[in-house]
Amino acid sequence: MKPALHTVTSAPALPAYVASANECALFEHAWRHQLPVLLKGPTGCGKTRFVAHMAARLGLPLHTVACHDDLTAADLTGRYLLRGGDTVWTDGPLTRAVREGGICYLDEVVEARKDVTVVLHPLTDDRRILPLERTGEEIAAPNSFMLVVSYNPGYQTLLKALKPSTRQRFIAIEFSFLPPEQEIAVVSAESGLSPERVRPLVGLAGRLRALRGHDLEEGVSTRLVVYCATLIVAGTPTADAVLAGMIEPLTDDADVKVALLDVARAVIG
Repeated sequence: MKPALHTVTSAPALPAYVASANECALFEHAWRHQLPVLLKGPTGCGKTRFVAHMAARLGLPLHTVACHDDLTAADLTGRYLLRGGDTVWTDGPLTRAVREGGICYLDEVVEARKDVTVVLHPLTDDRRILPLERTGEEIAAPNSFMLVVSYNPGYQTLLKALKPSTRQRFIAIEFSFLPPEQEIAVVSAESGLSPERVRPLVGLAGRLRALRGHDLEEGVSTRLVVYCATLIVAGTPTADAVLAGMIEPLTDDADVKVALLDVARAVIG
């Protein structure tokens, strides 16, 4: 069984985040009115950074769980474990978040097994409770608790899709990549590379994103552009940085890679 990749951030520092629309105000209104939130958008467009930013703004602890195809409801709620000869109940990350308050963020929730969504349902309506059958508890979520889930519609399949009955339990905020000038500013601030030198990298990212659905399953994330720019700042020649930071992570197909390098040479020079 794969472990539930769970991190807890208490009183986090405010991560830098550039808003593209009214997502910060929407999120804050949702938290104040105890509404669950669904974030959707392509990989690497800033969903996780956004949640970390909002948790810091609202002064809330952040429980993050990276969902995967072996993640079960018990991984989230908890289970009995043997400790020193005794059987002891141990809360999972969702139960901890409900007991203590704060934000529980399930990243790529469609990757989790189907029983996970059943556990979430009582937390996403006006009951806001977490029933624990194994302990006989029914935990009421405090006002400070907020459930946030995310997924990438680009990976959505018939087998990995949120049911309409689940989707309609959340308000939804759609994310996309920032407009070029904003993305240039973000990559420059994150990497330390000048905006003039970042500009062609963002231009290349835009060209490669346009190939999504043709030769590529996914476009270049802002995260990869930051990685590429960071390599350049560290002294890596631009061509090598583009290959390692923006081409190799996209494909293993040799022919596609050659085509992407042609695009890179046309844009970067």
